[in-house]
Amino acid sequence: MVKKLCRGTEKLYLALIFIFLYAPIATLIVMSFNESRFRGRWGGFSLKWYGSLFQNETIMNALGTTLILALLSALIATVFGTMVSFAISRMKALPKTILMSVTNIPMLNADIVTGISLMLLFIAIRYTMGFSSVLFAHITFNLPYVILSVMPRLRQLNTSAYEAALDLGASKAYAFWKVTLPDILPGVLTGFLLSFTMSLDDFVITHFTKGVGVDTLSTMIYTEQKKGIRPEIYALSTIMFATVFVLLLLYNRKKNHA
Repeated sequence: MVKKLCRGTEKLYLALIFIFLYAPIATLIVMSFNESRFRGRWGGFSLKWYGSLFQNETIMNALGTTLILALLSALIATVFGTMVSFAISRMKALPKTILMSVTNIPMLNADIVTGISLMLLFIAIRYTMGFSSVLFAHITFNLPYVILSVMPRLRQLNTSAYEAALDLGASKAYAFWKVTLPDILPGVLTGFLLSFTMSLDDFVITHFTKGVGVDTLSTMIYTEQKKGIRPEIYALSTIMFATVFVLLLLYNRKKNHA
């Protein structure tokens, strides 16, 4: 009897967690199909906000800037983060411990501290803030995610295969691409996806480091919330959620069949 009660409590607790997690998203999806512009009134099912979305130049420009920024910052951070991870892995215990501790600081630090610090740096060196300053800022806060994703794979790396490839006449670059990289690729991909997601979602650091005329989705929505969020944003958010959901399903299906 007690076991059944515990199981029932666990299921109820799990159901409440999922309700709190996904009820807001479900509300957003429903409102994206609402004919009425007002959230408190249902005007009937409609796809007009999806059609209006792709005709809205402001939102499309912000979306393009957000995707380009996230992709570039994630790629650059992944390349440099992987190189730094290799350098740290070859260090002695004390310097490695110090550098790993320093790497963890930006992740534990508040975003507002990082954003203001970078803003003050750009002002101090008289750098004109714009797209490039935001890109530099995003690369900076993405690097720790890449390093902390790649380092565990490097600790598990079997160097004997790499050394055997060198002994058989392979160059260091060829041995890296054919032997080492496939072994650490899961960590590299994890770091890239984390960086892409964090860059796509960031508001605080972007807000402090962007220049005039540069807007991402997060900064554009923040600016517009004073006069009301456009229903087109509900449609865009629904498309983004559906895209991520489908990709996760395909990834998990491929992983289960592997």
